[in-house]
Amino acid sequence: MAKQRKRKTRFEKTMVTLTVTTIFFVFVSLLFFKAQLSSVNIEVEKLKNKVTKQQKINESLTMKVNELVSLENMQLVAAESGLEYNNNNIIVIQK
Repeated sequence: MAKQRKRKTRFEKTMVTLTVTTIFFVFVSLLFFKAQLSSVNIEVEKLKNKVTKQQKINESLTMKVNELVSLENMQLVAAESGLEYNNNNIIVIQK
């Protein structure tokens, strides 16, 4: 007894082709989006490093400003210019 093969209808062939095509495009799109996500993550890390470096520079500059504004530095500059520090001449204005 020979087995009879069932012939696939046109609809079945179309559905199989459509399913295979859809699965292929889903995998391709997943790979594409993962690559894009990787690229964005790399850019984020680069920006984080730049921000960290800039924060360190800002902290360093803040320390330099604080040193230049210090009372000892002002007295040193005044002494170099021939001025003297007199506490009685300081007036504090409060708002």
